[in-house]
Formats: sequence, C-alpha cells, structure tokens
Amino acid sequence: MKDLKNKVVVITGAGSGIGQSLAKTLAERGCRLALSDVNEAGLAETAAVIEGSDVKTYSLDVGDRDAVYAHAAQVVKDFGQVNAIINNAGVALAASVREMSDTDFEWIMSIDFWGVVHGTRAFLPHLIASGDGHVVNISSVFGLIGVPKQSAYNAAKFAVRGFTESLRQEMKLERQPVAVSCVHPGGIRTNIANAARMTGFNDVKELRKGFDKLAMTTSDKAAETIVKGILKDESRVLVGPDAWGIDVLNRVLGSAYQPLVARFSRKNLYG
Repeated sequence: MKDLKNKVVVITGAGSGIGQSLAKTLAERGCRLALSDVNEAGLAETAAVIEGSDVKTYSLDVGDRDAVYAHAAQVVKDFGQVNAIINNAGVALAASVREMSDTDFEWIMSIDFWGVVHGTRAFLPHLIASGDGHVVNISSVFGLIGVPKQSAYNAAKFAVRGFTESLRQEMKLERQPVAVSCVHPGGIRTNIANAARMTGFNDVKELRKGFDKLAMTTSDKAAETIVKGILKDESRVLVGPDAWGIDVLNRVLGSAYQPLVARFSRKNLYG
C-alpha cells in the first residue's frame, strides 16, 4: 500500500489517544474512515475534529465477537470495500499474579487480545478481496519484555505479537495481497494509565503520575510513525525512543534484561 488516498481504513478505539490521532493523520492523507469505540462521546469528538472527511462512526465493543463480525459486514456495506484494519482498541491493568481477579484478567484479554483476533479475522476476507489490504495490530513494548505487575497486559501484548507475526508469514506464503504490521508503542501521552485498573498499590494516584512521566511520545507523533510504517510495509513498527531502546536491550541481553527491569520495578513499584 504505497498510496493511502481513497483507501478505506477501519480504526478501533478511535475515541481517544492513538486512535484519534490516527484518524486525523489518515484523514489528512485522503483516507475514507470507519471509526469505532465504546466511548461514543470521544468518538463524536474525533469525528468533529476531522469534519469534512468521508467518515462514519460506530459504537463497538471489540471483545464481543459477534458484534465485531457484524461491524465488518456493515462497514463493507457502507463503504463498498475495506483496505486496512487498525486494531488499536486497548485497556490497561496493573496487578500482581497473586492479587489480580479472574474478572480483571478476562477483561483485559477480551479487549487487548481477543479484540485484535476478532478484528483481524472478521476483516481479513474483505482485505484480501480489496486486492491491496493491510492489517495493523497494536501490541506494546510490553509485548517485547516482561514487567512485574503487568503479567496480564504482557500476556495480551505478547499474544498479539505472536499472532500478528504468524499472520504476516501466512499471508506471504499464501501469496495474499495483504501486508501485516505489528506496532510496539513505548510510553505514549494518552489517557490509558488514568483509565487502567490497578490492584495492590498503596498510592494509585502517584503511580498514575509516574506512568505519565514515562510517556515520551505524543499520540500525534505515534500516529505519524505508524502511518509511515504502513507505507513502508514494516513488519515491526517501534514507536518512540524508549521502544527502540527496549528493543535493543532485549535483542542484546536476551533474558538477562530481567534483573535491570526488576531493579527499576523495586524502586518504582515495590518501594
């Protein structure tokens, strides 16, 4: 996909953060947009920002498989085709393995992992039919390294990475006209930390502030990086200097990165 003009792009989680910035960036490039979110107020705000573009909005819970498949059918009916799906919707959970509830674990997996799977599988036949398709799945730097009290988030994001990298190989081996990219954002200035579920922390407010301080990249800059990755057909898109640093750390040290992360976590999470 060398040219985005008039391409139909589906973005989940488009009501805020990276999703909203992606909508703005892609609208500027002449894309036709199908935007979804559970946050209807945020979705309306996104649509207002890109008023004048060819855009339709949809209320959608990506954890609801049947709803996602119905959404895919509706988008094709509304636009005639689909060229790209960006599975961006996501939530966060901070809790130790011992302390997290099954309900919270299932909640994050239903959105961060199953939401990606549902979105990919529901739209894949339509992407193939377009003759020029692209799947973009949002993982995280936590899909590259494990972090204490992020086991559920790690599980979801590592799973997204494995699922996406496997799909990319399948599309190439089957000679399908669909490119596949896995995106690994570092700390992005969005509301995800404020909306995260947190268990087992003495001062949640201070912890949220700490996460905010680690956010090195704006959502607009993240969107620009992701779009460039799409146009270059990059298999792995690293977003932010921290993402590049963590990727290098993992490649150079292998599992030996863990003592460094443990030291940082002891100071910031267990202090």
